[in-house]
Amino acid sequence: MLEIGNNIMSQKIFLASDHGGLNLKAAILSHLEQAGLLCEDLGPYTSESVDYPDFASKLAYALHEDTNARGILICGSGIGISIAANRHSWIRAALVHDETSARLCRQHNDANVLALGERLTGELTALKCVDVFLNTNFDGGRHEGRVAKLSNRVT
Repeated sequence: MLEIGNNIMSQKIFLASDHGGLNLKAAILSHLEQAGLLCEDLGPYTSESVDYPDFASKLAYALHEDTNARGILICGSGIGISIAANRHSWIRAALVHDETSARLCRQHNDANVLALGERLTGELTALKCVDVFLNTNFDGGRHEGRVAKLSNRVT
């Protein structure tokens, strides 16, 4: 069961996937709702084939409207959906595979979106990653300047 830190009780969590991440999204949504967190499933809602960039953008725009929220994206590998999400300058989506990468993406990169691959990460590991991601704060300090550069366009 997710241990709820004070920092996440007031945050909304948006979830989206493609058809390849549908089952893991459902398990994560159930896990978060059982913990009493406010979640919104942005789709899809059936196993019909969909394009992951569409759902990554849907989640990105939801986070643009609610800057205090966090997001969770899932596709088959996590790769495509994380790339699509990171095309938005206000998104810092991190594809993680274990608790350490989930912790570091928050501490060092202030990631606001967790990306997972249903075909590559088991459900138990994914739930642990979600817990760590939601309960870890950004360290700030020496990382602040680096994170600020992530939103700047490089030409």
